Amino acid sequence: MTTDSRSASSPTSAITCHSLTKKYRGVAVVNDVSFEVAPGSVTGFVGANGAGKTTTMRMLLGLITPTAGDALIMGQPYRELVRPRRTVGAVIDGPGAHPRHSARTHLRILATAMGVSHQRVTEVLDRVDLTAYARGRVGGFSLGMKQRLALASALLGDPDVLLLDEPVNGLDPRGILWMRDLLNELAGEGRAVLVSSHLLSELDQIAERVVIIDHGVIKADATVEELAEGRSLEDVYFELAGSLADTSTRTTPRGAAR
Repeated sequence: MTTDSRSASSPTSAITCHSLTKKYRGVAVVNDVSFEVAPGSVTGFVGANGAGKTTTMRMLLGLITPTAGDALIMGQPYRELVRPRRTVGAVIDGPGAHPRHSARTHLRILATAMGVSHQRVTEVLDRVDLTAYARGRVGGFSLGMKQRLALASALLGDPDVLLLDEPVNGLDPRGILWMRDLLNELAGEGRAVLVSSHLLSELDQIAERVVIIDHGVIKADATVEELAEGRSLEDVYFELAGSLADTSTRTTPRGAAR
């Protein structure tokens, strides 16, 4: 994969989780999690609802304080980054836009707060194929369009790191194919991309590396080729983490993230 100059000066690991643990009422929802994501790569973060994916991402973004361990972006905690929103872009809970605002207005507000030119708004709208809907009110957007707007928000600061929680949720098959191509392009530009998803067959085609988490514990961390060995990623997942029904129905302590 070809990378641009941004990767030349980047650390070996753009995202680092080291012995990361989060407990609620004494129950560990993330337990001693360690993995890394290198610049210029797409890493899939796989697990059922309640497995600990979103909690881990929230700790990386400084939204949740770890009980123990380290969650680092470019070698530093998120809160210590000089320009955090221009270093890491995230899609965690959708675009967070006012339903009466247009897509362009929403992005302009974010750009002003970040110190980014409004020309960048035009660029990211084009990159996520929302230019034709730039004046449309967000409240009238489909779920897929909101996902595109959330991604545009994440790309505003031209970040080196992207954390994307279920980015293909709500996209139709054409949209999923578009997302696949875009994520590969972003990694090809030297960015580190961490993508959580339930669509294992899709991650099989996007990710170079896969981290499988189950009940807050890392079950596997390897390249797709190393994991699969001729099998599908779904087969590997069920072998390591059990059925989706088993992991989806476990009880997550109240107040805990996914």
